Amino acid sequence: MSAAGGKQPLVLVVDDDPTMRVLVAETLEPDGIEVAETPDGDAALALLHGRTPDLVLLDVEMPGLDGFGVCERIRRVPGGADLPVVMMTARDDVESIRRAYEAGATDFLTKPIPWLILAHRVRYLLRASANLAELRQSRARLANAQRLARMGSFQIDIPSLALHVSDELLDIYGLPPGTAPGIGRLMRLVHPDDRAALEEASALCARGEKPLHADHRIVLPGGTERILHSQARLVIGDEGRASHIEGTVQDVTERKRAEEQIRYLAYHDSLTGLGNRRLFKERLAMAVAQARRGGWRAGVLFLDLDHFKRINDTLGHSVGDALLQGVADRLVLSVRESDAVARDDMPSAISRLGGDEFTILLTAIDDVQDLAKVARRILESLARPFHLSGHEVVVGGSIGITAWPDDGDDVEALLRNADTAMYHAKEQGRNNYQFYAASMNAVALRRLILEGKLRRALEQGEFELHYQPKVSLRSGRVSGLEALLRWRDPELGLVLPADFIPIAEETGLIDPMGAWALSAVCREIAALRARGVAPPPVAVNLSAHQFRHGRLVEQVRRALRESALEPTALELEITESVLMQDEQRVVAALETLRGDGVAISIDDFGTGYSSLSYLRRLPVDVLKIDRSFVRDIERCADDAALAASIVTMARALRLRVVAEGVETEGQRRLLEQFGCDEIQGFLIAPALPLAQVEERLRSGA
Repeated sequence: MSAAGGKQPLVLVVDDDPTMRVLVAETLEPDGIEVAETPDGDAALALLHGRTPDLVLLDVEMPGLDGFGVCERIRRVPGGADLPVVMMTARDDVESIRRAYEAGATDFLTKPIPWLILAHRVRYLLRASANLAELRQSRARLANAQRLARMGSFQIDIPSLALHVSDELLDIYGLPPGTAPGIGRLMRLVHPDDRAALEEASALCARGEKPLHADHRIVLPGGTERILHSQARLVIGDEGRASHIEGTVQDVTERKRAEEQIRYLAYHDSLTGLGNRRLFKERLAMAVAQARRGGWRAGVLFLDLDHFKRINDTLGHSVGDALLQGVADRLVLSVRESDAVARDDMPSAISRLGGDEFTILLTAIDDVQDLAKVARRILESLARPFHLSGHEVVVGGSIGITAWPDDGDDVEALLRNADTAMYHAKEQGRNNYQFYAASMNAVALRRLILEGKLRRALEQGEFELHYQPKVSLRSGRVSGLEALLRWRDPELGLVLPADFIPIAEETGLIDPMGAWALSAVCREIAALRARGVAPPPVAVNLSAHQFRHGRLVEQVRRALRESALEPTALELEITESVLMQDEQRVVAALETLRGDGVAISIDDFGTGYSSLSYLRRLPVDVLKIDRSFVRDIERCADDAALAASIVTMARALRLRVVAEGVETEGQRRLLEQFGCDEIQGFLIAPALPLAQVEERLRSGA
C-alpha cells in the first residue's frame, strides 16, 4: 500500500521495549509499510521535526515522559495536529482510555496486541488519514478558488431560518471572520434601491416557485458599493418537505463595470461624448415605433460640416478634433426642450456618425416645418467663429432633413434619404438645409440598373473571388485567407461589394450568390492543394438570408464533399446582426457545422449587441475586431482601450482574435501588445486574385 501522493507509508513505533518494536516491524513491513523506531518520547519528538510519519504507535508506559505527555506534545508540533496516534498500553481500565483520548489519541490498543488485527487496524487508519488529508486539500482548494473568484456560499435551514455562511461570504460583505450574521443583517447591507427586488426573488425561491438569480448592490460598512450576483435553490428533503436553501454569492463588481465601460465605448463617440451610429439607429428605431403608436411624426437632421477636410489639412488633426468637440457642444445647446427632445435624452438625440457627420433626432413633431426651425438654429450657431489653439475658425454645415412616415418607413430609409438630402444641400451651395424629395435621389436609378444587371451576372460568370491574407502576429506568416466576392460587369467595370451586396440581399439574389461563393472557394482551394500548395483555412462570409431557407448546412457539406476538401480548411464568418434576426435557427446551423469541423467567426465585432454572457453561449472560434475600432488606436486612448478590452474578453472565452483594417505599423505593434493573434488589412495586402495568393504562398511570405 502507499500513502497520499504514492509514497510508501511510514509508521513510527515509540516503545521502550525493543521486542515490541521488532514485533511491530515484522508485522507491518510485509504489507509494504516502512517502520521507524524510537525508544522514548524525546527521540520521537525529535524525529517529528524531520520527516513526519503517516501514523504513530505510542506506548503509554515509558520511563520519563509517558505516552500521554508525548501525545499532547505531538499535537503541538507543526503537522502533528492531524497525525493519527494509536496508544498502546497493558492497562484496560476506563480511566486510561479516557486519558488517552483527552491527550489527543486517535485510537487505543491494549497489550498483548493481537498481531493479525494490528496490520488491519493500521491499514484502515492510514486510509482514513489519507482520505481526510485529501478532503482538507479539496476544501482548501475550494476555499482558495472561492477567494480568487470572490465567491462565498450560504445555507438557510428551514423552518428555523438559521443562516450558515462561509468565510468568503463574510469577506464579501465586509464582515469579520467568525461572524454569525442573520438574514436580516445581510439584507440591511443590500442597497435600498435593490432590496425589494431581492426580497421578492428570495421569497419565490423559498416557496419553491423559482430559483434565485439576481444581481444587486450592497453598501459595505465603510460606504463602498459592490455589485453581487446571488443565486440559490430550494432543496427538498427525503420526506418531500423543504429542507434548506443553498446558494452562492459572487462579487462581480469589476466584471460589471468592465462590461458597462465596453458598452459605453461601443455606444458613444470617444471624441465628443455623443452617441455613435449604433446608438442613434437604436434610438431612431424606438422613436419610429413610438411615432407609429402615437400617430405623430419623427424627424432626422443629417449634418455634414462644409470643407472640414481643409481645416484638418491646413491646421492639423488636433485642431480638427477640437473643432468637432466644439460643434458637438453647440449642437447640444441648439436643441431645446420645446423641440420635443428632453434634456435627459440629449446624448441619444444627437450623435456623431463618424468623421464630420452628425445626426439629430426629434420626436413628437406636429409640423415638419418645426424641423426647419431647428436646422436654422444649428446653422446660426455654427456661423459664430470657433477659437481653437490661437486660431479663429469658421465652419458651415449642410443639413438634410427627413420625417417619418413621409420620407421612409424605417431607420435605414430615413438615414439614407437624409444623407441624400444633405448632399443636395451641398449641391445648392452649402451652408443650408434641404428636405428630402424623391426626385433628388439619383442613386435610385443606378440602383435599378445594378439590380437588372445583377440578376444576369451569376449565370454569365461575371463573379470572381479575391482573397485577403491574414497574418499571424506571432510568426509573421500567412495564417488564413478571407474570400471576398468581386463583380466585373462588362459595361460598368469592377462593381464594389458595397454597391451590389445590399441589392442582392434585398432581392434574394444573395442566396444563389452565396452558394456559388462557397462552392467556388472549395474548388479553388482544392485546386491549390492539387498543385502542391497548402493554403491556410479560408473564411467565407455568410448573409442572414442564407440561414432562412434552412439549406445552409447541406450547401456547406456538398461544397466540401464535391471538392474533397476537409471541413477544417473552411471558416464561416457571420456578423452580429445575422444572429439578431433568427438566433435559434442560426445557432443551430452553426453548432452543426462546427461539429463537422468548420470554424466559426464573428465578423465586425463591436458593431452589434456583443456582451460577455452573449458570446459565451455561441458556437464561435474566432472574433474579428471591426476596422472602426482599429482605425484610431494610435491616437485615441479610448479606442485603444476598447480594442484591448475586446482582446481580453476574447481570450477569457478562448477565442482567436483577428483585427481587421490594419493599415499602419503602429496599429500592428499596439495590437501585438494587446495580445491579438492575427491581423488583416492593407498593411499586409489587399484582397488578391488567386494567382497572386498562390505566388505568395509558394514564396512562404
